[in-house]
Amino acid sequence: MDTGRNTDTAAAPPVPALPDPASEAVLRSGLPAELAYAFGGPFHFLLPDAFDANLSATLAVFAETGVEGKVYYAKKANKAAVWVERCAAAGCGVDVASLGELREALGHGVPGDQLVVTGPAKAAALHELAVRHRALIAVDSLDELDSLIGLVGTGRTGPARILLRCLPTSQPHSRFGLDAGQLAAALEMCARGAEAVRLEGFSFHLSGYALQPRADLAAELIGHCYRARALGLGADRISIGGGLPTSYTEDHHFTRYLAEQHSGHYHAQKSFSAGDFYPYHSPTPGAQALRELLALVPNGHEQPLSGILKDGGITLLMEPGRALLHQAGATVFEVQGVKERDGYLLVTVNGTSLSLSEQWFNSEYLPDPVLLDSTGDEAPLDPAEDEQPVRRGPDGTCAAAVGAATCLESDMLSWRKIRLPRPPRPGDLLVYPDTAGYQMDSNESPFHDLPLPAKVVIDRTDRARPRWRLDRHFH
Repeated sequence: MDTGRNTDTAAAPPVPALPDPASEAVLRSGLPAELAYAFGGPFHFLLPDAFDANLSATLAVFAETGVEGKVYYAKKANKAAVWVERCAAAGCGVDVASLGELREALGHGVPGDQLVVTGPAKAAALHELAVRHRALIAVDSLDELDSLIGLVGTGRTGPARILLRCLPTSQPHSRFGLDAGQLAAALEMCARGAEAVRLEGFSFHLSGYALQPRADLAAELIGHCYRARALGLGADRISIGGGLPTSYTEDHHFTRYLAEQHSGHYHAQKSFSAGDFYPYHSPTPGAQALRELLALVPNGHEQPLSGILKDGGITLLMEPGRALLHQAGATVFEVQGVKERDGYLLVTVNGTSLSLSEQWFNSEYLPDPVLLDSTGDEAPLDPAEDEQPVRRGPDGTCAAAVGAATCLESDMLSWRKIRLPRPPRPGDLLVYPDTAGYQMDSNESPFHDLPLPAKVVIDRTDRARPRWRLDRHFH
């Protein structure tokens, strides 16, 4: 295929993001152009009202089903302080995995007993601070349990509130959790050291987004609670981690993309398999996924998970990240340069793919960016405005891949040739939608001494001029 001679086939199938009235209001306001001028680099805008709505929808499922539940926001999904502030205001918990995350959650108003500390191995300083503040600790190994018992045995603090993390039977090669023999030994240690550690229940880390395996494993953990109670341990809660899917686009767009994409759709003939991509469409995302999970009948049982939880007096804990951040922010880059290459455009923007984290997992962030002109208006489809002839497809669009302002060949924000309404110009803005969940800051670093993108909190979108402020992150 001569992709340089056929612009229509050179451009990848479109993957428009789901409608997002709040983000669209920000784009219409002209604010992105002003912020790009003010910060002189890429920036993220955050929409805390969306976080509140996602959290409320999740909590509503517990109320509907009568299941006792607790949500801990997975802080690793986005480092902005505003999310922790919202958790503190709503009485929501926070999932942390480092000393820095724990200190920041405490500093932004979340009480220690509303924190759960996860991670495969934890420093002694993290253990000590967590115990002092009565945080719940997910214990991942016998060594960690022994360390906690020894820490509390010093008489300086305690007892430690713990969950025992179990190795998923469906993922036996996972590096997280205790296998069956280790779990039995851990229960004996908890029974002997009841003054030092208080076993509150069990947890697991399960990769993937399928709901039935999560329901099956949740039922296994409920069984562990019964076994712990037989030893005199008061286990009354289980944590199912995160893994609630998020939907970024309509099913037909995602399905078409997976079916039609090939190396000719990417700069430098890059290739991806369908399995390389996050499932950008889900028929039951977020709170709907929790509702469906609770309605599933676990393997070997005759009633849904919700009934098993209620019969056992078990509280369901969960640690969503991406699902709480759906449509809660976007990332804005400024175009620095454009050149034509074999029938498509290579656009360079003033940032790096560190701000679109899928690139660092050998994948591609699929929701299409929106092109705004330098004044902040959405770019019109008007070939007559071209300053130089550019090959276009039958629909009038041109194809463009997007690279970063670094010296690395691999630093591409979008390998795929995106359909844009006109050729970008220096000073235009590219807005990548719905990036708050893991994308915008998971791997950011000041590479090339480039500043980290600012985080701008949009507190009001229901006005002609949205109100904004810088996020109050400690760092």
